[in-house]
Amino acid sequence: MDDRFNTIAGWALAGGIAALGLSIVSGMVFHSERPEKMGYVIEGVEESGEGGAVAVAPIATRLAAADLAKGADIFKQCTACHTINQGGASGIGPNLYASVGKPHGHVPGFAYSDALKGVPGNWTFDALDAWLTSPRKYAPGTKMTFAGIANPQDRANVIAYLNAQGSNLPLPAAPAAGEEPAADNAAEANVAEGAEPANISNEATPAEGTPAKDPQAAIQAEKKGH
Repeated sequence: MDDRFNTIAGWALAGGIAALGLSIVSGMVFHSERPEKMGYVIEGVEESGEGGAVAVAPIATRLAAADLAKGADIFKQCTACHTINQGGASGIGPNLYASVGKPHGHVPGFAYSDALKGVPGNWTFDALDAWLTSPRKYAPGTKMTFAGIANPQDRANVIAYLNAQGSNLPLPAAPAAGEEPAADNAAEANVAEGAEPANISNEATPAEGTPAKDPQAAIQAEKKGH
């Protein structure tokens, strides 16, 4: 009886030691660190080459560089639900002709969701950019199933194309580059005009022949003093 108990206890102990060893080895092989590149896209986040978030340029800047042909090509994926020709019938989605600048839910007779009708304001360039980034975030509860366009310039291209289809609103002015500090501007102006840089020393420059400028003059002055 004792021999059987000792045998069972020995096997149990050996099994426990083996399990502990496996857990240590597996901990060395498998890391719980965050992977360099996630296996799925996080909506609304742009990534740089180093994996960090990248600031998106303002829509006005992107519209200034927009390509209508590329926008028309990207819009082809929208034609499954939308028409954009003047007087075109609405389909699953409303007709989008001359829609830029119009209020949300402006197409007569189309059954917009309450979520979208409840969003205040009009389809401005900024509003369209936010909508195309993520319809579900722009109007939570919307019937729109489109996931959005991740690339910021692609969104600008589509918005420029939409604007060219009957809206033709003037594009917003791109923000000007930041101005240089006034001191730097003054220095650049001096250089441009050929002026010599200002002497910013707190001490006056000694004149020629003074003791500070001419050692011999200092000796002569000392002799006269005596």
